Amino acid sequence: MTRYLATCAVLALAACAPKPAEQAKTEPAAAVAPAAAAAADPLAQGITVPPNTAPPGTYAIDGSHTNLSFRVSHLGFSRYTADFDKVDGKLQFDPANPSAMTVEATIDPKSLDLNSPPAGFHDELLGKAWLDATAFPAITFKSTKVEPAGDHRYKLHGDLTMHGVTKPVVLDVEATQQVKGMRGETRAGARATTKVNRKDFGINWSKTMDGGGVVVGDDVDVTIEVEGVKK
Repeated sequence: MTRYLATCAVLALAACAPKPAEQAKTEPAAAVAPAAAAAADPLAQGITVPPNTAPPGTYAIDGSHTNLSFRVSHLGFSRYTADFDKVDGKLQFDPANPSAMTVEATIDPKSLDLNSPPAGFHDELLGKAWLDATAFPAITFKSTKVEPAGDHRYKLHGDLTMHGVTKPVVLDVEATQQVKGMRGETRAGARATTKVNRKDFGINWSKTMDGGGVVVGDDVDVTIEVEGVKK
């Protein structure tokens, strides 16, 4: 809405502005320069600028700026969404040699965060029928291969261990811009997505509805928003 109002304002000003010939007569060159600079600025024109490449090195996952969410079909018509709040790990990053990059991550299943869960539901999901977080207190990922997949994009292959079962998975990763943090530290971000089948990991709870279909789907869509801090 803000962008729409700004666009309307620009169009209105353009309609009332003097024509280029008149503008040249009435405005000094210094006044025209900012407008020319804005026209040359790709961000001012709404053009996406490719992200910078972060420098090589070891990056520690910043848990306070990292989010792992998942979605699963509920009753066949909606997508139930929840998060894990505690994610830790590190990344060995070298954009000049992607095949040498490695990623390790650990997720605390007890950090499961639900949106207004009914009484007892959180404990049920951490119990034996689902995550069994007492018996399996960590979900881990360890990369096995990295493949370039376009500008700042990668196919990240690795082993996911959950509920005591290890299976190979592939994450689609998009690296975002490298920046300097508020304390001068180097930060780099990435967005990763994948899909896993919960039954592949022994999470087999299922219930069929009276009209057909199941209460909870098998496929789980995972999205990870991660920030790393260069050590």
